[in-house]
Amino acid sequence: MTSENIQQPTPEQIRRAPKALLHDHLDGGLRPATIVELTADIGYEGLPETEPAALGTWFREAADSGSLERYLETFAHTCAVMQTADALRRVAAECAEDLAADGVVYAEVRYAPEQHLERGLTLEQVVEAVNDGFREGERRARAAGHRIRVGALLTAMRHAARSLEIAELANRYRDLGVVGFDIAGAEAGFPPTRHLDAFEYLKRENNHFTIHAGEAFGLPSIWQALQWCGADRLGHGVRIIDDIQIADDGTVKLGRLASYVRDKRIPLELCPTSNLQTGAAPSYAEHPIGLLRRLHFRATVNTDNRLMSGTSMSREFEHLVSTFRYTLDDMQWFTVNAMKSAFIPFDERLAMINDVIKPGYAELKAEWLFRQSAVG
Repeated sequence: MTSENIQQPTPEQIRRAPKALLHDHLDGGLRPATIVELTADIGYEGLPETEPAALGTWFREAADSGSLERYLETFAHTCAVMQTADALRRVAAECAEDLAADGVVYAEVRYAPEQHLERGLTLEQVVEAVNDGFREGERRARAAGHRIRVGALLTAMRHAARSLEIAELANRYRDLGVVGFDIAGAEAGFPPTRHLDAFEYLKRENNHFTIHAGEAFGLPSIWQALQWCGADRLGHGVRIIDDIQIADDGTVKLGRLASYVRDKRIPLELCPTSNLQTGAAPSYAEHPIGLLRRLHFRATVNTDNRLMSGTSMSREFEHLVSTFRYTLDDMQWFTVNAMKSAFIPFDERLAMINDVIKPGYAELKAEWLFRQSAVG
């Protein structure tokens, strides 16, 4: 038995492997059954389907359009049912439960508080409801035999004008469950430099932030996010591939921006399935994550929107294992990258890596030693 065969993980091992998630949208991960139940509670009549399985299929098919703008339209339905404190608590708790059941031990889940005010909630009430839900979900997961820690990222919409207000909100709740800030939404026509006041404020406050950049728009979006705004991480960042040239003989040359991103160890929050849906990559085999991993960029694997993409962290890794023949060592590399890049304190990141992630992978990698005796 070769070492490659020994370490090639099965789907069941992938699910059990400890995973860290940096890019997951709360309003992109609802359970279809929960959406149906919440619409009945609030009288929302805009759903395209009222049977949970059919609704889940509709979301995935609508998101398979190849257009980021069309992809974003699906969120009108999920946000519509997330307008009360009870609904937000429920959605957040189920998010934590679902991630934990999938083997995620650490997650940063983002959402835009300004999108949940239609029924009279204040920004503070939104944040507190979501935080309460995450804590409840962590407790339920622990009772079910799973451990997870969830931090919130507060997102401002790049087409709106509330980014400084949301940044100040993230700073007020930074020790109460919120670990950082983000901006999201359509990139084209809405550069991150529109929100410089928010980023300058966060830097003065020594706070963390990530920026959606280099998904639907190319290198200028990445350059602005880093060199003008000072982002700690790149949300997606997949278009950094545009600054990497591969010659006919296979040699690789990095441009100045790609070299900077690699040299500075700037984390890339890569979301393979979502990138296929929005047209940022044509297939898993052609997704830049393969090259970025070989070149040792700080690449991480993420779900983006589990409902719209019909995915989970385990499914993302299953695709990568099948496509690139990744082993448990590769999975551990991506997971450690993510944990190194998390927005919690250094000592806690280190403890998660050394006491949870590495022992978890060591146990999985040792299982082949016992397979023959178990079969016999």
